[in-house]
Amino acid sequence: MEQELWTGGGGNLRAHSSVCFSRALIDGPRIQQLLLHCAAALESNDATLAQQAMWVLNNIAFSQGDPSQRLTSWLLRALVARACRLCVPAGAAQAAAASAPAPRERAMSVTELAEYVDLTPWHRFGFTASNGAILRAVAGSAAVHVVDLSLGVSDEEIGLRLANFAKSKGVQLEFSVVKCGSPSPSPTSSPPKKQVALCQDLASVLSDRQSLGLRDGEALVVNCQSWLRHVAPGSRDAFLDAVRALNPCLVTVTDEDADLDSPSLATRIAGCFDFHWILFDALDTSAPRDSPRRVEHEAAVGWKIESVVGADDADGAERSESGARLAERMRRNGFASVGFDEEAAGEVRRLLSEHATGWGVKREEDMLVLTWKGHGAVYTGAWTPN
Repeated sequence: MEQELWTGGGGNLRAHSSVCFSRALIDGPRIQQLLLHCAAALESNDATLAQQAMWVLNNIAFSQGDPSQRLTSWLLRALVARACRLCVPAGAAQAAAASAPAPRERAMSVTELAEYVDLTPWHRFGFTASNGAILRAVAGSAAVHVVDLSLGVSDEEIGLRLANFAKSKGVQLEFSVVKCGSPSPSPTSSPPKKQVALCQDLASVLSDRQSLGLRDGEALVVNCQSWLRHVAPGSRDAFLDAVRALNPCLVTVTDEDADLDSPSLATRIAGCFDFHWILFDALDTSAPRDSPRRVEHEAAVGWKIESVVGADDADGAERSESGARLAERMRRNGFASVGFDEEAAGEVRRLLSEHATGWGVKREEDMLVLTWKGHGAVYTGAWTPN
C-alpha cells in the first residue's frame, strides 16, 4: 500500500508499506489511544510521531464503517486541518483560511426540520422535559411570557403556525423574534460569530426589557435549549447574571452532557470520542446510511468536532460543560434547582417509547438526563433565582 503524508515543510512524504490489517481488528479503545497519541504529538510539535499516528488512523477511519470508524474519520479530518495550520508558515495559513470554502449552510423547511429533529429524541427530549417544568411553574398565572433562547430555524414561520394553532384553541398567543446581531445558524452549520461577541449581543438584549416586550404581571420563563455551549465559557457567569436580573419565575437549561472545554487537546479529543460516539451509534438504529437526515446529523457533529479540535481558544465554539458542572455554576450564580415531577418524567418516557430501545432517561440530582445504552447524552435542569 502507498500513502502520501504531509510534512512540516509543506511537501509530500511518500511512504511504502506492505503491512495489511483489518479494520475489524481495531476496536474503539485502540482507536481512541491512537487519537490521543496523535494529539500528544501535535501538542509537543512532534511532526514525525503525528504523521505516523495519522497514517494508521487513515487506514482505520471509514466514512461508511461502524460508529467508531465514522467518528474517527471526522476526528482525523479535524486533526489534519489543525496540523496544516500549525505546520505551514503563518502568512500562508492565514491565506489558506481566507480562501477555504465555508461550511455548507442550507436553510431547512419546517417539514425538513421536523424530520431532522424526529430522527432521534436528542432535540425533543429537552423541550418535552422543560415544558413539564414550565407548566408546573406557571400554573394559575393569568399571563405567561417565555424568552426562548435557542438556535432556531425559520423562527418566523414556526411562530406563525404556533399563533394560528393557539387561536384555533381559543388561546391568545403573541410570538416575536428578537434579533441579537446576526442570524441564527442552521443545525448543520457552525456558529457564525465569535462566542464573546454573541454573548455581548445577548446580554444587551436581555438588559432591554422593552425589546423583549416584558409586561407587568406576567410570569416570566427563560428557556435555554442547546444554547449555553455557544456562550464563551469566560462569559457564562455574566450571561447568567443578566438572566437572573430579569427575575424569572423559572429558568430551564438543556444542553449536551459533555466536558469539551479543557485547554488540553488530548482531553478534548477523548471527550469528543466518548461523547459523539453516542449519536453515531444511535443513528445506526434510526436511519439507513444514505438517509439525507442522517448525513446532515453526522455532518453537524463533524463541524462541531472541528470547532473543538481545531483551536485552543478557551472561548471557542462548542465548549460544552457537563450537567454536573452546570449545576455548580447555577448555584454559584444564585439559582436553586427545581426537581421534575413524575408527570414530566412520564412525558419524557412516552417520547422515548417512539424511538429505539437503547434510549432511556435517568435522574441526576434534580435534573433529567437522556441516555443511550446507559451513557449520558443530554441533560435538562430547571432553576429559580434564590
